[in-house]
Amino acid sequence: MSDDALVFIVDDDEAVRQSTAWLIESIGLKVQTFISADEFLENYNNESGCIVMDVRMPGMSGLEAQEELKERDINLPLIFITGHGDVPMAVRALKRGAFDFIEKPFNDQLLLDAVQRGLKQNSEARESLIQNESIDRRIASLTPREHEVMLRVTEGKPNKVIAHELNVSIKTVEVHRARMMEKMEASSVAELVKVTIQANNR
Repeated sequence: MSDDALVFIVDDDEAVRQSTAWLIESIGLKVQTFISADEFLENYNNESGCIVMDVRMPGMSGLEAQEELKERDINLPLIFITGHGDVPMAVRALKRGAFDFIEKPFNDQLLLDAVQRGLKQNSEARESLIQNESIDRRIASLTPREHEVMLRVTEGKPNKVIAHELNVSIKTVEVHRARMMEKMEASSVAELVKVTIQANNR
């Protein structure tokens, strides 16, 4: 989990906002508080973390905020805090991709557990995105011939067969293969296969 991760608390009730902030800060997490979804959206700057948001607020509601987050491609885990009468609304939010919802008055540990899970999910998602971008850069750096060699190497074909299929010498295949493995930062065929599987499963 990133040390820079933030828990964004969005609630129009100052008492709830402050008590929730104190609770989350008590386990060493960093917090930012906002009085409305609009204020959060105006100030969010692509930080990692998760959002704890009241489902019913003046102005932009929690559900409207959820749609706006999707529209802006802000993929933070969203934990809704809801009063008893808002449970059907929170269930709808969950079906639309919210991370969790917690009923008021909530058990402190329940909220802390949800926040920790949300931060863990966000950290893993960001790490995966960084890995995918790195793989894309590596593949893009290959020449067309190196790419052809890579495809055949990951199919388990020996250099002799690759040379025959590409109508080049075995020595040429060895040179392309060595450069391709270096560019792909793969120390073995098994590692190369894992990287290409990750690239193809997106």
